[in-house]
Amino acid sequence: MVTGMNGESAALPGLLVADFSRVLAGPYATMLLADLGADVVKVERPSSGDDTRAWGPPFAPDGSATYFQGVNRNKRSVALDLRSPRDAALARELIRRADVVVENFLPGTMERLGLGYEQMREANPGLVYCSITGFGDGAGAALPGYDLLAQAVGGLMSVTGEPGQPTKAGVALVDVITGMHAAFGILAALRHRDATGEGQRVSVSLLTSLLSGLVNHASAYLVAGVVPQAMGNRHPSIAPYEVFDAADRPLVIAAGNDRQFHSLCTALGAPELADDPRFATNTSRVAHREALIEELNRRLATKPAEEWFTALNEAGVPCGPINDVGDAFALAERLGLNAAVDVGGTRQTAHPVRFSTTPAAYFAPPPALDADGSAIREWLAQPSTLP
Repeated sequence: MVTGMNGESAALPGLLVADFSRVLAGPYATMLLADLGADVVKVERPSSGDDTRAWGPPFAPDGSATYFQGVNRNKRSVALDLRSPRDAALARELIRRADVVVENFLPGTMERLGLGYEQMREANPGLVYCSITGFGDGAGAALPGYDLLAQAVGGLMSVTGEPGQPTKAGVALVDVITGMHAAFGILAALRHRDATGEGQRVSVSLLTSLLSGLVNHASAYLVAGVVPQAMGNRHPSIAPYEVFDAADRPLVIAAGNDRQFHSLCTALGAPELADDPRFATNTSRVAHREALIEELNRRLATKPAEEWFTALNEAGVPCGPINDVGDAFALAERLGLNAAVDVGGTRQTAHPVRFSTTPAAYFAPPPALDADGSAIREWLAQPSTLP
C-alpha cells in the first residue's frame, strides 16, 4: 500500500478514503477527514478534473482556482476514465481496498459503472459507502444537486433577505452543511464497523440537510404550523437581535435574554426602557419590536459605533461590528484562534475543530490533476494482501 502522508498522531491514521466526489459537499467532507489523518485518494476525470479547478476568478498566483484550493488539501489525485474498462478495473480495486467511498454522482451512475455499494460490498464487507445527492435516490433522483437550487426549493431563500426579496446565503451553505453531515455519518458508520466488522451505506441529501439546518424555522412549521417569512436581519423570536445604526456605521446587538436587555438599557443611559411594560420580557419586546427599535436607534445614533462596541461589551451585551472577510480573519488572529494556516506555501482556512491529543495536520497543498496517478496506478496493479 502507498503510505499516506499523515502523521501517526492524527485521529484517523491508516484510513483509506476513495473520493469520487467533486465540487463542494463531498470534497469538503473528505478534506475534513484528510485533515485528521485519512489518506484521501481523489479520483478525477482525465484532462479536466474536478469542475472547481476551472471555477474562477479569483485564481492563486500559480493559476489554480481558489475555489478548488479551499476544499482539496491533504489529498492525492489520480485521473481515471471510469468508462474505460482498464480504469474502471483500477477504480474497483481502489474501492475494494478502501475503508470509505464518497461519491456524489447522479443516483445510479456508480451502479452503471459497476462501482455501486451493492456491487462492491461482497468484495469489501467493511466498506462505508457515502452517497451524497441533491434530492435523494427516489423521485428526486434526476434533479441536479446544485446549492442554489436547494436553497430555493428547500425554503432557505424564503427566510433570507428582506421581505419580498428572496435571497441566497452569501456562501454555498447547503453544500457545507451537507458535507459536515456526510463526515459525521461516515465517522458514525466507522464506529459501527469497528465494533461489528460490518460496513454500510450512508446517504445524505442537500434537501434533508437543509431542512435539518433550518432548526427553529423548521420547528416553527412542524410544531406550530407557522410558515416563517423573511425578516431581513431580524430574528423572529428574539428582540433586540438585529442591525442598528450608530452615529457613523451599523453595528449588531444580540440581547438574547432579559438580563442582557437590562444591561443594554443601562449602558445606553435609558434604564427606564427595561421597566416599560412593552419591553419588560422578550415576548413583549417581540410584540412591540418597532417601538423598541425606534427607541434604541435614537440613542445609538448619538455616538460612533466604536464607542458603543466598547461600552456594550464591557456591560456584557453581545455586540459587534459587521466585518468583511478580511476583518473576520484579523479578528480570529487577535483572539488567538489561528483560523488560517500555511499549507505548502498556500494560505488555507484551518480545520475548525481543535483536538488536545490528535490535532489536525496540514501536510500537502491541493494536488495538481493526476499528480499522484503513476504511484497510485502502480500500487493498484500490485497484488493486494487483502482477503
